[in-house]
Amino acid sequence: MSFDFAFFKRLERAGYNRIGPRYLAAAGPRSELVAALLAASRLAPGQRVLDLASGPGLLTRSARDAVGDSGLAIASDISEGQLACCPDLARVAADGEALPFANRSFDRVLCGLGLMFFPDEQAALREIHRVLRPDGLLAMSVWGRAEEVPLVDTALSCMRRLLPPPKVVRPSIFRFGDAEDLARRLASADYCDIDIRPHRFTVSFSDAGAYWQGFLDLAGGAAESLSRLPVEKQQALAAAVSEDLAPHAVAEGYRLTSSVLIATARPL
Repeated sequence: MSFDFAFFKRLERAGYNRIGPRYLAAAGPRSELVAALLAASRLAPGQRVLDLASGPGLLTRSARDAVGDSGLAIASDISEGQLACCPDLARVAADGEALPFANRSFDRVLCGLGLMFFPDEQAALREIHRVLRPDGLLAMSVWGRAEEVPLVDTALSCMRRLLPPPKVVRPSIFRFGDAEDLARRLASADYCDIDIRPHRFTVSFSDAGAYWQGFLDLAGGAAESLSRLPVEKQQALAAAVSEDLAPHAVAEGYRLTSSVLIATARPL
């Protein structure tokens, strides 16, 4: 099967538009990832910051507070529905592989759990490179290896058990989970001073239903695809995920510890 870039982008955009404000509510338990990425980005008052694949602007809002009134923080996402959730922020709907900003516009580009949703990540990295100032910094997070991210892979495992293989190839959201490979990809896009560090975090759920709804509220294109299934198949998935969650059971429900990689790099 060949990969249809345009279809993939349409599906992701539709999915995140569908999720809308539910994403904002569901992202709360991952707030420590925002803090970890902000710490790595070393923001300062007066800087110009672009938050790429911003969703509803959680990271952008914190960045705006860090750069102050003398700086600028812009939320940018392909989903207008996500950007509608942050009307108090400067925001631009845009494809991260073709950014509508001038060369050397920003001191920092942030991308929290976003690079894996760009089908051509090299194009996205080149665009980030183009809009960064020579002394600027890219700070981003990506999911670790699949086995290190039960928060996501548990739901995907359930889908693999119950559903036939997808008709349209999708790039794996775990494809940047190897730090050495990620470093090579950054270097090939003309970045230097590359630093990549793992960060682990834990999210708890009261029951399997809460876990499944949390996945749907964050999953974008996957949620869009699932919404097109017959209702009985959707219900079967929601019921079956408890089997996949079993290794993470605790007295209070389920606790899943997952890993991201936080990377910083400068343009050559």
